Amino acid sequence: MHISASWDPWLADEFNKDYMRDLFVFLDTQDAQSIYPARDHWFAALQATDFDKVKAVIIGQDPYHGLGQAHGLSFSVPAGEKIPPSLRNIYKELAADPAIDFTMPKHGCLTHWADQGVLLLNAVLTVEAGKPGSHQQRGWEQFTDCIIAQLNRHRENLVFMLWGKYAQQKGTRVDPNRHLVLQTTHPSPFSARKGFLGCRHFSKANAWLTAHGQTPVRW
Repeated sequence: MHISASWDPWLADEFNKDYMRDLFVFLDTQDAQSIYPARDHWFAALQATDFDKVKAVIIGQDPYHGLGQAHGLSFSVPAGEKIPPSLRNIYKELAADPAIDFTMPKHGCLTHWADQGVLLLNAVLTVEAGKPGSHQQRGWEQFTDCIIAQLNRHRENLVFMLWGKYAQQKGTRVDPNRHLVLQTTHPSPFSARKGFLGCRHFSKANAWLTAHGQTPVRW
């Protein structure tokens, strides 16, 4: 299972632990056609963004559970798929931020963010078709906690975007004295207007990156 060489020193040991073995036993018993994303996209976030290139981390909950939507990056869908409501609100926030030069795209694919160092990490990396949350508490959370812990410990001046209570709980161990931690409500239609819209997280992230000698993200 390839996670890219840059992550191997930080994560390779996890694959030898009992919880990961148990997780893969569970996944192997499931119908491969009913697991999203496809197996070769489970670690797409780690494949797209090298450990030493990470600038920002956006934490999602679990993959989209509809056919063709999930491709291993949080909040993102492949080009050609309908833009999900949460991502549409993310685009709205970007378009409304006067410090960001942003044109609303006609697709929901965020690989260009990942290419620039934005780790689009779901807390749970697989889901059963049509059943949101179905692979929670199977081991993925421990693995993604390890990813966050390694970034927190071994990198400096990252931006963690924690939207909603679930993401905020995942980020409780991030040291705010070493990294910028941005928190607000989830961008879903149910909560976006309670804090997310108007949060200006994207321009705050770029200001932080610039202040610490890094190239800002072209959102």
